[in-house]
Amino acid sequence: MRMFDRLMADRSGNFGLITALLAVPLIGAAGLSIDFSHALSMRTQLQAAADAAAVGAVAQMSPAMKRAQTMTGDGPIATGNTDAQELFRSQIAGEAANFPIDVSVDVVKTGNVLTSSVTFQTRVPTSFMQILGQTSMPISGTATARYETPSYMDFYMLLDNTPSMGVGATQDDINKMLKATKNGSDGTCAFACHIVSTSGVEDKNSYYNIARNNKITIRIDVVAQAVKALMAKATDTQTLENQFRVAAYTFGKTAQDAKLFKVAEINNDLGKVATATSAIQLMSIPYQNYNSDQQTSFDNALAGIKDEIKGTIGKGTSDADRQKIVFFVADGVGDSAKPSGCTSPRGANGNRCIEPIDVKSCTALKDKGIKIAVLYTPYLPLPENGFYNDWVKPFEGKISTKMQECASPGLYFAVSPTDGIAEAMQALFMKIVSTPRITS
Repeated sequence: MRMFDRLMADRSGNFGLITALLAVPLIGAAGLSIDFSHALSMRTQLQAAADAAAVGAVAQMSPAMKRAQTMTGDGPIATGNTDAQELFRSQIAGEAANFPIDVSVDVVKTGNVLTSSVTFQTRVPTSFMQILGQTSMPISGTATARYETPSYMDFYMLLDNTPSMGVGATQDDINKMLKATKNGSDGTCAFACHIVSTSGVEDKNSYYNIARNNKITIRIDVVAQAVKALMAKATDTQTLENQFRVAAYTFGKTAQDAKLFKVAEINNDLGKVATATSAIQLMSIPYQNYNSDQQTSFDNALAGIKDEIKGTIGKGTSDADRQKIVFFVADGVGDSAKPSGCTSPRGANGNRCIEPIDVKSCTALKDKGIKIAVLYTPYLPLPENGFYNDWVKPFEGKISTKMQECASPGLYFAVSPTDGIAEAMQALFMKIVSTPRITS
């Protein structure tokens, strides 16, 4: 015991002793720092690879995106998993390429959103820490990416080409028309009715020809030009192949066959649709007051367009789940045979019903999940016109209200004769394509 006490009391050589005792933890700490920095460097490389894989898996031209475009519902996308694994491996170089890395990937479509998650984990060999018995260090990480797909939409253009759309396109055109018809056989009129004989030959004395001979632009001309311009706008706007498809219809080529007329089949070649619609003309009638001028049946046109819309009425989340939109361009005044149910405050004139649009036909479309975008081209008040004063003026304050009621929420646009119909049509289109989708 005395020897032990002397040893403990002896202070000589304690620095060397302490150094020897601390050597192992000091070397271990230095090794830990070096090994930790090495592991951190490896993790940074693998995290970058995971980030690239997660983003690439849901990129616009990725296999997952292409598969999502054909899905009618939600769910995982196996091709996205495979693609992300390959993208991850392709980003790894050097030492990390030899590590046994466990990588798990999930790519899922939920509504209009593609989400990818890439998780990795591995162990990095150590050098100095092996002194402490630690042969490797675990590293792991997760990267996620989210891509909201653009809307896939089918547009059904329903264009009113009935005689009331023969009004002068602007107030200046109306004034010119009134002046040109001052001595006409049917009296002064702002409308250019497209009259042909029963043999199909155009009546040279018709007010339609007066408008043409005096270079007066009528409203249907502007609508046709506006649709052509809209096709160019839609082509420039779409961000995915086949994102927009368009069909076009009028109320009929002739009054003798006044029913829904297909101008262009539903088509993703918008140039073909533009060519077809640029040739739209005013509905022809064989003579003035033919069939009591009952050529404008919104009820029949909207019912007909409902029958034309085939397939799944979707939410726009994929090519197989397309939104359906009726793009309705009209002046809002119906004039058709409707002996019962006429909504005019004056009631029907015999079987003839002159009324603001009956929104029951609009509701039937919306109840099916079809959206209606309404471009209202106002029916112009014509104070000197006896017909207008007797039959339209009693409800003129309701025309725009009913047209707005026909439209789906937020998809109504009114254009005055002095505004550009082409610009208004494009503004409404952009409003449609930028409207957020309801995905649940």
